[in-house]
Amino acid sequence: MVDNQVSNTELWHVLRSKPHKEDSLFRFITAEGYRVFYPQIPTNPINPRARKIKSYFPGYMFVQACLAEIGQNAFQYLPFSNGLVWLGGEPAVVPDAVVHTLQTRIAEIWDAGGLTYRDMEPGQRVVIQEGVFEGYEGIFDAYISGNDRVQILLKMLNDRFVPMEINRVSLAKV
Repeated sequence: MVDNQVSNTELWHVLRSKPHKEDSLFRFITAEGYRVFYPQIPTNPINPRARKIKSYFPGYMFVQACLAEIGQNAFQYLPFSNGLVWLGGEPAVVPDAVVHTLQTRIAEIWDAGGLTYRDMEPGQRVVIQEGVFEGYEGIFDAYISGNDRVQILLKMLNDRFVPMEINRVSLAKV
């Protein structure tokens, strides 16, 4: 016996968009009357013509719907959509508490003006964790405009240091 109260509940699901079509899918789904949470964050791009807002989860957003009423494949063939994310043969359900926590975190990021990685000081020893220079040590030098890139002084042979720009997330403190 199925509990009608549970089956008629609107639950949060993860909806996939076609590549680079998150904004279009968001507008379409919202116009259809669904409650949608599309986490976006501000960025500080180096190129002034680049997007100043980007998706927190590129290619994904959350939609609240009662699949018992509209059908499990309701989002599969919508424009700009690649359908719901499925786990174990069922559409994945995201608990309300998780969505609420994400909404709170996104609001904090907006209040801070974007993701910030200002946790290093000039002179701080760092190690590169990925890429061609993985394992190399260096000295943190400066943040470059935008939040993603930094300049380090890469330690080369004979203890020579060479300036290098690198993605901030590739570094770890020593």
